[in-house]
Amino acid sequence: MCILLHMCVLYVQIKCFHEIITIGYRVYHSYELPWFRTLSWYILLCVNYFFYGETVADYFGALVQREEPLQFLVRYHRFISFAMYLAGFCMFVLSLVKKHYRLQFYMFGWTHVTLLIVVTQSHLVIQNLFEGMIWFIVPISIVICNDIMAYLFGFFFGRTPLIKLSPKKTWEGFIGGFFATVVFGFLFAYALSRYNYFVCPVDYSSETNSFIVDCEPSPLFHLQEYTLPSVMQTVLGWKTVHLYPFQIHSIALSTFASLIGPFGGFFASGFKRAFKIKDFADTIPGHGGIMDRFDCQYLMATFVHVYIGSFIRGPNPSKVLQQLLVLQPEQQLQIYNMLKSHLTDKGMLQPAISEQ
Repeated sequence: MCILLHMCVLYVQIKCFHEIITIGYRVYHSYELPWFRTLSWYILLCVNYFFYGETVADYFGALVQREEPLQFLVRYHRFISFAMYLAGFCMFVLSLVKKHYRLQFYMFGWTHVTLLIVVTQSHLVIQNLFEGMIWFIVPISIVICNDIMAYLFGFFFGRTPLIKLSPKKTWEGFIGGFFATVVFGFLFAYALSRYNYFVCPVDYSSETNSFIVDCEPSPLFHLQEYTLPSVMQTVLGWKTVHLYPFQIHSIALSTFASLIGPFGGFFASGFKRAFKIKDFADTIPGHGGIMDRFDCQYLMATFVHVYIGSFIRGPNPSKVLQQLLVLQPEQQLQIYNMLKSHLTDKGMLQPAISEQ
């Protein structure tokens, strides 16, 4: 399942990149200038090699330790990635044509901005997935929910225009979608928090040579008792409720998806208006291109990654161990002696034991 989701993310990334680059290519192709499409796809390959290589080093240390060729690639991964990019950079300089420098640099920047929007944020989606599928499924679901509910509230109750970039968006749909999304996210988070399969981080087992999604759930996914404010006690007649802490976090995720997430769609609308196109592509009949469906998802993925790093993730001993296993035996021994000395100074090891 994990590999399938990775492949889906990669497919969406490539399609979104293709749709945006094609828009630029229509302008660029009219001047019959060389190598733009070739360079764009080559740089996409370089960036994906860099990001996926970082992922292998971070999450599959046990696999890397067993395979000698992978150890070499991981050790010199950043140098190899940089060398690959430099080759593309030199190709671009060699492709410059007199009287068209400005256009060529413009398209070179176009490619890099597209990589920033699409590839970088796709990498964040994959990193969120490794924290547990709940961090992948819930954010995607609440963005979809907000899109649907904002449309329904706007269709039935919409009267007040929200923003000129999207004339069909209304304040009624925006506000109604917010409340509906918060409720949905709260309930959906409760449903998924009950199952280890969704809440456990994805890990690679060297023993079974496969991905595993099984663990003792963190406190985030254990029911806790919360005391309600006095006003809510009066209204509901309850003094306490039992919730998963993740449900509280789901409110923050839903709030972002409802209030800030739509600005990803507004940004995409402004982009399409700038180039006088209705949709990024016609991949999905009646809905436009893949990018038309994922404009808000990428912004949401970035927020989730920042949120996890700021409020959720703590030190992970297994990740530290994976990095240590990649080191040379002499380096491992040095770290062992330093750690032993530190624990002895802290009084957690007896000096006699440390000398044995």
